[in-house]
Amino acid sequence: MVTKWLKRSVIVVAGLSVAGSLLFGKDVVSYVRSSAKSVRTVVKDSVPIEFELRRARDLVEDIIPEMHANVRLIAQEEVEVAALNVDIAKSGKSIDEEKARIAKLRTALAEPRARYCFGGQEYPHSYVKEDLAHRFERFKESELVLAGKRRLLMSREKSLQAAMQLLERTRGRKRMLEDKIESLASQHRLVRAAAVGSRINVDNSKLAQTEKLIAQIKKRLDVAERVLAHESQFVQAIPVDAVAEEDLLAQVDEYFENRQRRTELASAAPKAQQPEQLLEN
Repeated sequence: MVTKWLKRSVIVVAGLSVAGSLLFGKDVVSYVRSSAKSVRTVVKDSVPIEFELRRARDLVEDIIPEMHANVRLIAQEEVEVAALNVDIAKSGKSIDEEKARIAKLRTALAEPRARYCFGGQEYPHSYVKEDLAHRFERFKESELVLAGKRRLLMSREKSLQAAMQLLERTRGRKRMLEDKIESLASQHRLVRAAAVGSRINVDNSKLAQTEKLIAQIKKRLDVAERVLAHESQFVQAIPVDAVAEEDLLAQVDEYFENRQRRTELASAAPKAQQPEQLLEN
């Protein structure tokens, strides 16, 4: 099953590679790289700011265990350096004491004798000479060892100082990062507050649109009322001014009587002119 999926994956990748080569030619690698970069950018931009801030805080908090471990190492190194200082002090004191004994033997051998007395006991010349030689060799070796311990002490003190400085710088950087994160968090809160304000502005604009729509509706209602008012001047629900039947008949009779009278007067006028015409003839 796994082999089958691997084969399919290889075939798909090979097919995509061939298709990309045919479409883009030599620039297929550049296209793939740019596409991958674009995808990473889109994915990264889609991550919420709160999550990024939480992630930054977690990264800073992850430094704390390392700092504690370094503090423990520094404490252990301080103990080691202190013990080395004590050891060097003891070795130095022992060497100084041995140096005094060597000087005493050397002073004694400066006077040739068969036997020498030290601490209530006598020692032959050869024994004192051999003892001085051994002591001198051990003294030189002890001085070399002491010099090595001092060099080691200097090296460990430098390392300890460097570690302490590094720890202090780490603490400083941690505080700086915490301040930066808090500053970014404050800035994010301001941005969110501004976003809330902008949403309120959007609501205000919607209210303004609603008020404008209400004003338009009111305007249309006012126009409709005026139209109805004008129409009511010509259409009466109650016929208050209706003409009575008697008045109507009288008006009709008067109209036609007046019309007939005007007609008769018009026709009588030519007859009155005839006698005058006869006299003239």
